[in-house]
Amino acid sequence: MTKLMLCPLLLLLFLILGSMVSLFLQIDSGIISALIFDPEIHFALILSITTALVSLLFALIIAIPAAWSLERIPFKGKKWLNLILDLPMVMPPLVAGIGLLLLLGQAGPVNDIFPAFARWLFSPIGIVIAQTYVASAIIVRNSSAAFSSIDKGYLNAAYNLGLTPIKTLLFVEIPLVWKVLLSSCILALARAMGEFGATLMLAGATRMKTETLPMAIYLNIASGDFKQAIGCALLLMLIASSLLFIIHLLQREAKQHAVH
Repeated sequence: MTKLMLCPLLLLLFLILGSMVSLFLQIDSGIISALIFDPEIHFALILSITTALVSLLFALIIAIPAAWSLERIPFKGKKWLNLILDLPMVMPPLVAGIGLLLLLGQAGPVNDIFPAFARWLFSPIGIVIAQTYVASAIIVRNSSAAFSSIDKGYLNAAYNLGLTPIKTLLFVEIPLVWKVLLSSCILALARAMGEFGATLMLAGATRMKTETLPMAIYLNIASGDFKQAIGCALLLMLIASSLLFIIHLLQREAKQHAVH
């Protein structure tokens, strides 16, 4: 009976490893040549990395103070606010993208205040907004859990020494949980680089303009150019695997530190 419980695990491994191996088996000289010389793939790669890094910066500026406020500032309705902040993590990306487009587009309320803003959406700015939206949700949730795990004794000691709450956040709390915050940043970066649905709705799919790696896969599959699509998929998978490896290293180091 115990061995039967391994069947779901084996099935899951088959699907994960099988899909990865199937991609790598498609590698040939044409795909390698495209990865090295194709300007469209180079553009998509640079745009993906650049927008994801910018989005991560904005997500940090938004999410760290938001997560800290959730844990340190008492106010009514916090449970409902936590529920709302979790919505981007479960909401289908296309739905999120449509909502952002209706909010920020030409028919949205933001356009009444900033008429020129809607024209910026179908550009890398729209990509950054969509990526920041999904990355912020990840950082808020992980950061909130990290801040809640800090022993209140450290905070009381900092306050007794005359530190303000903001200085305590910068010089005490963040140094205590920086590995968790770094892991959440890497996870958010990977999620931002793989963002497709919200980006498609908000920034559109235009070659050599809003063409991130996920968008390049979509455009090339639609046009029947499977070699370029597979090349972009391989790049995304390699980047995601590298980021995941870094996260596991950080988690392993944290566990070893906790044991000692």
